[in-house]
Order: sequence, then C-alpha cells, then structure tokens
Amino acid sequence: MNAQLKPESMAPMSGDKYQLTNLTTGKATELPTRTGSVGPAVLDIGGLLKDHGVFTYDPGFMSTASTASAITYIDGDAGVLLYRGYPIEQLAKHSTFLEVSYLLQKGELPDAAELAAFTRSITRHTMLNEWLLRLYRGFHHNAHPMAMVATIVASLAAFYHDTTNITNDRHREIFTHRMIAKIPTIAAAAYKHALGQPFIYPRNDLDYCANMLHMFFSVPCESYEMDALHAKALDLLFILHADHEQNASTSTVRLAGSTGCNPYTAMSAGVSALWGPAHGGANEAVVDMLEKIGDVSHVQDFLARVKDKSGGVRLMGFGHRVYKNFDPRATIIREMCHKVLGKLGQSNTPLFELALRLEEIALKDDYFISRKLYPNVDFYSGIIYRALGIPREMFTVMFAIARTAGWVAHWSEMIGDPTMKIARPRQLYTGAARRDYVPVAKR
Repeated sequence: MNAQLKPESMAPMSGDKYQLTNLTTGKATELPTRTGSVGPAVLDIGGLLKDHGVFTYDPGFMSTASTASAITYIDGDAGVLLYRGYPIEQLAKHSTFLEVSYLLQKGELPDAAELAAFTRSITRHTMLNEWLLRLYRGFHHNAHPMAMVATIVASLAAFYHDTTNITNDRHREIFTHRMIAKIPTIAAAAYKHALGQPFIYPRNDLDYCANMLHMFFSVPCESYEMDALHAKALDLLFILHADHEQNASTSTVRLAGSTGCNPYTAMSAGVSALWGPAHGGANEAVVDMLEKIGDVSHVQDFLARVKDKSGGVRLMGFGHRVYKNFDPRATIIREMCHKVLGKLGQSNTPLFELALRLEEIALKDDYFISRKLYPNVDFYSGIIYRALGIPREMFTVMFAIARTAGWVAHWSEMIGDPTMKIARPRQLYTGAARRDYVPVAKR
C-alpha cells in the first residue's frame, strides 16, 4: 500500500501490519491490523500521536471505526444487514420485534422459556409513573412530539435513580427492559397530548405493537377494533429499524454513555440526534416529496429536475450512505406496503401510485442506475405509517421506538467492555494562532 500522508508514507510490512514512515525524520511506526469476524480489517493508529505527533483526519468518520462491536454488521456493497449474524430477511420473515430485541441485547436467540420471561418483563414495565404523566401538561399542545419524547426519556432518570448503577449487571438489565417497555407509552402519551385527548393506559393482554396501537388510537368513549395486519406491519417496521450499526444516534448514545452518565440521559441524547432530518426524518421527506409531485403524470418532469444539478431538487428515499446496492430492508417493506394498502383498499391511492411509478422509472434510468440510487427503507415506511393513521410528525417517534432496542444493546455492550474509555475525538484546529489581548481603547 503506497498511499501518502505528508510528510509520511505508508507501505506494507506483512499480512497483518503496515509501517508508517516519516520521510523527514526517517522514524517508522508499525500499525497493526485488527480483523473482525467478517468485513474490512482496521488499522490500529493508537501510536501515531506518540510517535509522530499527528492525528488522523476523517470528517464524518467515513473511514474510521469508532469502536469494536458484535451487534450488527452491514455490507453496503452487497446489500447485507445482519443482526448478531442473522440475515435481516430471515428475522423479518420468522421473528418478532421483542425476540429481535432479546437477540440484540443477549447475542443469541431465546428459547421458549427465555422469550416468555422477557416478554412478560417488558409487558409489566409499560406503565408510566403518574407524576411523570403530569410533566406532559407543561408542553404546549403543538410542541413537536420528539421534543416531548426526548424530555420524558431524560426525566426517567429522576424516577429510577435507585436502579441506575451502571456497574451492576442487574441494574443494567432492569434499565434495558424499562426503556424498551416504556418508550411506546411515552410516545403514545405525546401523541394524545397533542390531540388534547386523555392518556390511554397500556394493556397487559396485548402484544407489544398491538398495545402501542391501542394507546395511540383508542378513546374512553368507544371500543377500539384492533387490526392484526396493522400490528404485524408495525412489528415488521420495528424489526427493520431496530439497529443499523454505528449510525449517528447510536454513536451519540455511546458517546454520551462513555461519560458514565445516567443511562436514561444517554437515551435522550440518542432521541435528539435521531430527530435530525438527515437521520430519522427521511421518511417524512419522502411523503413531502410525493405530495409536491402531486400526480403520476408529473413524475418524468420531476426526475428531469432531479438530474439538473442547478435545480437543487433531490430524490428522497433513494440511495443510502452505507448501502451502495439495494437496501435489503426496502424489498421486505415494499411487500408489506402492498399488503397494508391492499387490505385498506388504498392500493390505487395517488400517493402509492406515485411511489410505484417513481420507483419503476428510476430503476430503469441509467442516471440513477450508474449512481446506484436504489430505494431505501424510508421510501416505503412513511407510506405505511400514513396508511396506519400515524401523522407525519410522529414518523420519527416511531423510528425512535424501534431504534431503542439497538441503543440499549450498544449501551450495554459498551458499559460491559472493561477497556471502555470516555470518548474524546480530536480536531484539526483552523482558528487564529496565539495572539495578545489588546485593550478596547486601542482596537
């Protein structure tokens, strides 16, 4: 390897080591490689500062492994997503969100007794403290639900401080169960507050996603008819969104958690990071785009404007920072989208017609094919949420419910690592060099 990093050059030493040589001083440093179970190896650059007085520079961490993790693996070129080694296609077909949550946390699929005990624990932790519910009254009725969710999650630290000793294995387990259990209740309460409707308490006789739909859409004055397909669609979406390696929000949870802070505040930091439109808000952007296109007859004109670099028009829901091939989750979710809309009699709705036509044209267009701009999971998830009656401002909240399973798994993995250190990224300073203060009268 002959890449150069002035004033250094790098050349291969052996099969598992590289040598970095300072061309000015002649000083050399060995950079050993570390190899995981699958995927690219990494260079251990820990000695660069000590030996050469330099940092590495990698904006956006595009080529930097920030941690070692055994939870999720992505091969973006091949379109592969594995949870603890299991392909997402198999989990989506055969598993449930709670089973996947257990897998992410424990590293292995549960047997029948373990799954029953885990499900029972999650089910019996879904209620919120009544005093916590009163905090919602402090929000204006039109507050964004993500602001409410981030605040309430952080507030859990004030209610469960007696079981947040991060060095205690049992406390960590209680925390992870509470977070997975309570996040749908927190989200539903935020939704009800925005509507001005009474909070709906969870029911222990319903499964995870059916219970969430019950808390969202039932009202005290009439019975709520649960649709099994709706609950199944939601469960599938949650499986697909449960984890995605070291994304921005997961990295935020790890960064905050590395300080040893109360774990609920680390989760709140993750919620806030997910709120960003470049991260968790992508499915909202897809629905916005489809509504702006307006009609199938306008698709060709819209795509022409996308190709025009001076137009500033973006094709939302296509392409992915990690996947350079087809997003494996998109194929799975597309099939469910057809099922949900077909049962609701909406398979010919303008929005879904637009989505299918847009996909059909883009997948045959050399412009998009050459750039590997294939539909991703966000292209269909917003359409499904909309069909289920979930308003657009709640889309990112739904993402947060699902991703909580991944966040708690990564937090637990990090805290349980005996080599854990507080995260401290370095920088390339570009400000003023040292200068002396000048009194205001002489400026």
